[in-house]
Amino acid sequence: MIAYKSINQQNFSLEEREAYFHGLKKQEGAVLLQTCNRVELYYGEGDVPDDVARHLFRVTAGLESALIGERAVQGQVKDSYQEAQRQYHLPAEIHKLFTCALQVGKRVRTETEISQGAVSHSLAAIEIMEQEQVDLSSSRITIIGVNKLTSDILKFLKNKGAQLVFLANRSQIKAHQLADPLGISVYELRDKKRFLAETDILISATSAPHALIHAEDIPAEKTLLAIDLAFPRDIDALVGTLPNVKLYNIRDVEQRVRRNISVRQTEVVRAEAIIEEEITELQDILRRRKQYLRQAI
Repeated sequence: MIAYKSINQQNFSLEEREAYFHGLKKQEGAVLLQTCNRVELYYGEGDVPDDVARHLFRVTAGLESALIGERAVQGQVKDSYQEAQRQYHLPAEIHKLFTCALQVGKRVRTETEISQGAVSHSLAAIEIMEQEQVDLSSSRITIIGVNKLTSDILKFLKNKGAQLVFLANRSQIKAHQLADPLGISVYELRDKKRFLAETDILISATSAPHALIHAEDIPAEKTLLAIDLAFPRDIDALVGTLPNVKLYNIRDVEQRVRRNISVRQTEVVRAEAIIEEEITELQDILRRRKQYLRQAI
């Protein structure tokens, strides 16, 4: 019978998951799935219990992820399965279980909206830019602040093909530590009037106790898309009243994230219905295979 062992982020600490992983022994004919949130081992041969199939299908569809519907786990399941194929001779039932799981993941993401919409502040900022239909390849984008959030945004922008990206910060040392590996130029924050005159998209996310950007810092008639991810706000609200400036603040971004999370949660029911369909299909396939093998003897 096919079985699995699992330890994940919902019930165990990072230290416990690490200890479990280091103590886990790979097994001949088994598939080891390792992600940042879970370590799982699928092993055995023969019948596939519904609960085993259901669990793997839910994992592959993103229903068991910290962020419901996230896409990366499907690739991680595929990589784990293919690695096990290279190392071992896998039982036929393990093969079928994982090929069906990958099909489930594809169906869920194609037939539902469970993976739609940004559910992090950094991705929500990128989503806003895409909604505003800006040309990332030609727009001059300035990021203010050095932290995990701005680091993620810079990487996302690079992946989206942004060419003219700049980083501004009070500390030049910290700015260069983040910007240099990405090939990004650095501004001193005190030069804000100069770089704002050249900026098409401004994203600010610092821990400053007061506003850094004011209406008088923006040149007259300047067209600007500004996204303020800081609390308290980095960009004074009056900036948003300027005729050619569109300003989003942290409240706008968080409303977008909450809306997207709500959409994903409502799609869980549709995803679960697909999973139950696929469990029935898997069991039908395995039943027919078993009948064929009996007749062949």
